Parts: sequence; C-alpha cells; structure tokens
Amino acid sequence: MKTWIALLLLAATTAVAEKARLNIFIWSEYIDPAIVADFERQHDCKVTLDLYEDNESMIAKLAGGGVSLYDIVVPSDYVVPAMIKRGLLAELRHANIPNLKNLDPQFAHRPFDPENRYTVPYQWGTVGLFIRKPKDNPIEETWGLVFDAKKQPGPFLLMDDVRACFAAALKYKGYPINSTDPKQLKEARDLLLDAKRRSLGFEGGVGGKNKVLAKGCVMAMVYNGDGVRGTKDDSETCYFVPREGGELWVDSMAIPAKAPHRDLAEKFINYILEPKVGAQLSNFNQYATPNLAARPFIRPEDLANPAIYPSAEMMKKVEFLQDLGKASKLYDELWTQVKSK
Repeated sequence: MKTWIALLLLAATTAVAEKARLNIFIWSEYIDPAIVADFERQHDCKVTLDLYEDNESMIAKLAGGGVSLYDIVVPSDYVVPAMIKRGLLAELRHANIPNLKNLDPQFAHRPFDPENRYTVPYQWGTVGLFIRKPKDNPIEETWGLVFDAKKQPGPFLLMDDVRACFAAALKYKGYPINSTDPKQLKEARDLLLDAKRRSLGFEGGVGGKNKVLAKGCVMAMVYNGDGVRGTKDDSETCYFVPREGGELWVDSMAIPAKAPHRDLAEKFINYILEPKVGAQLSNFNQYATPNLAARPFIRPEDLANPAIYPSAEMMKKVEFLQDLGKASKLYDELWTQVKSK
C-alpha cells in the first residue's frame, strides 16, 4: 500500500513539474527575451529557442525530422510555397488566432500565402550595407561598394544567402531581383565571383554586423535590423539600402506539419499579434512591424527612420523575392559555383 501511495505521489509531483513546452526555430537575435519570458508566465509553459542563419538550413532541418520537433518556425516569403508543396507546414486554425485582424492589409494577404492559410507575418525589412563611416569622404550609397573594385572601401563581407546576394548583383546590373534569364544570372554570378575574391568571405547578417563593430572589416551585407542595432552600438557606423534598390522581405510565423504542441503554438502567434507585444518586438529588433495595431506603440524615432521604414522613393526601388519554381535549380547551380571557386 505504501508503495502505491509513493508511486501516486511521484506521478502527481512529476505532472506538476512538467510544464507545457513550446519549441521555436527562429533566426538569431530575432525576439526580445522579455517577450518569451512573459509568454511563459501567462501560459505556464517553457519556451525553447533553436537558432538558424538562413532559410536553406532551416528547411533542411525540418525535412530531416524537425517537422515533428518544432512548434513554430519563421520562414522568409519566397520559401513558403516550396515548404507548403513539400508538406512541411500545417494549416492554421484562424478561430484560434483572433488577432489576425490587427495585421496591416498590405501584409495580410501576400501572394505566397494569400489567405494566410499557413503563415502569419512576423516582421519585414530590407537587405543593405552596414558600413563604418569614412573619416574624410561621404559614402556613395551604391552596390558598387561591393561590385566595383575601385569603389571598395576596405575589407568586407558578403551575406551567406543565395537570393540576397543574387538580388544585390542583379539590382546593380539594373535587372529584376526575380530574374530567371540565364544570361542575366550568369552576369550576376560573375559579379559575385569577383566580389568574393576581394572579400573576407560570407557571413550571416548578425555575424557581419558583429565583425564591423569589432573592426574586423569595414562593411557587410546585412538585414536592416542588424544594421540599425549596430548603429546604436557604434555611432561611427551606418546602414542603407543602396540607391539601385534591393530586396524587400517578409518573415512569417508558421507551424510545422507535425508540431507536437499545435494549440500552444497558435496561442503564441496570437500573442505576438497583440498590439503592445508587436510593438515591443519591433522596438527590440529594429525591424518594421506588419501589425497595424502595433504602430501607435512603436517609438516615433523608429517610425521616422528610413533604415527601418524605407522612404516612398526607396519603396519603388525594392522588390519582394518570389518562389521561382524550377528556375531555383539554376540559382543553386550558380551559387555552388560562387561558393566553390
């Protein structure tokens, strides 16, 4: 009898000790730890974060078994259609996410998921250059700083991202960033090969920012939030989208097809869409919010910062990346050539 009582007490204690878990697979430095802690308190759960630096490695891990390990992933716009086709994402139950109503209409129905069946916008932004300001001359805000040896300001890093690098090279040549023209893509490859030979190599956005701050290089291709945070750490640096334009992206929250804690995942998505939480997120990571209801709580200086919210003129020069279907194979082949030579 005593043995049974002991076992029952042990089971009860274990049940109390084991909190619900939420496993999030997300980009580096992409969420305020205070947001995570508050969600844990509100829902009496434990949140774990695993990090990645590019969409390709995230997809590879999901396809290798992560689809049943993680509850939330944060893919970029152009990879969502392929993830849906491969059966990696679960359909969202909108009844469990009433805060969808808070989304800015221009981000609520993007072409890659027009009915938000699988994704909910998380943050949006640009790719540009984070650079240490020269002491004597003003900066010429052009992709030529990367692709023209005569304009190279010093040691620099390329972004370890196939579409970001090709978008920059294509824009510099005056081509659309979603080009599938083999001639245009080979021209972009040649630009990247030359730039690679003159560079310090490839890094993720966070790594590039950190190396500029540490004075290991003078310039890096980064995401705008990384660049803006960098300028706050060191006033002798700046971030800009080059005058030719570039990539405009949207990252979204999604639930893997076999997520072990789907209910809690939908509660998390709904929580992020709370107006004040959405503002806290953007105030922390310095990216733009797709949450219209959050904008009144965004710091006014951030709303006025063109590095976070591009000017109307720049918005005409930036483009969203698209899923290129079969043409993605050519990008992969050319990228392999760039990385291997």
